Amino acid sequence: MARRIQKNRSLLLGALPLSLAVSLPTLGATYGAGIENSQWYLTESVFECSLVHEVPGYGKAVFRHRAGESLTFFLESASPLMKPGRGMLIVEAPAWRPGVAPTPVGTVDVSDSNRPVSLNARQSRQLVQGLLEGMRPTVTRESWYNGQPVRVQVSNVNFGGQFRQYQTCSGNLLPVNYDQIQRSRIPFTSGGASLSSSDRQLLDNIVRYVQADTTVERIFVDGHTDRSGSRIDNRALSEKRANVVADYLKAQGISEDLIIVRAHGDQYPASRRPSENRRTTIRLQREGERPEFQQANGYGGDSAG
Repeated sequence: MARRIQKNRSLLLGALPLSLAVSLPTLGATYGAGIENSQWYLTESVFECSLVHEVPGYGKAVFRHRAGESLTFFLESASPLMKPGRGMLIVEAPAWRPGVAPTPVGTVDVSDSNRPVSLNARQSRQLVQGLLEGMRPTVTRESWYNGQPVRVQVSNVNFGGQFRQYQTCSGNLLPVNYDQIQRSRIPFTSGGASLSSSDRQLLDNIVRYVQADTTVERIFVDGHTDRSGSRIDNRALSEKRANVVADYLKAQGISEDLIIVRAHGDQYPASRRPSENRRTTIRLQREGERPEFQQANGYGGDSAG
């Protein structure tokens, strides 16, 4: 057994950069589920799909896929076991598959938050591929307390079945999430008040989201202009721009009771560039969210809508 441990340690050190390898005098602490207690859990909705894996003694390993975004991965732990800095991510064979060399994925940033390791879409997909091939992704980083390495292993046992269900979930996700469409902007040409195909696509995404999220209680639609016309003409044009957006939302099935239309003319410029002031903004408000009070002057941003 001691010989096997030493062999595994040699494989790990061979995959690490020299600056990390020379600083790992012993195996340190290793956290990971075995065959008997490796479980994956899928939580699914049209807003998000998450695959959660319990890592005994450490916390959780989570694949997360939000609507409108790519798959990501993070480790979550209530206690900061890893020292902030650069750690190493490899995909290695589990103990019951001796002789298979580990594959380095690269370095990872380790923070002092309760999610010390977060991976981008490319690295997350590499982890998925390794798990599907029966391998075990492992993050290694120096301990906060004694300088020895902390190894967090992600088990492939019971992953495949849950991942197939995740794929079905991800295929049913909405095209956007709340953060992406909470504040949206429709630009207009000088004097114009018509919607382009890209404008309609944006509004269609807003409609799909609002119809799925029953906590959205208000949709503020605010029309604006540049300062090229008279105040009276600009006020009328901004109302026309707001109404063309509101009418489209209603035609696609959004209740009129949700929509609040406001017209501001050239009163609240968003920029010194006229083209950026010819706009209608759409802001969603959920239950429990306090309306924002913004200064309605200068070039700092939009009005309250």
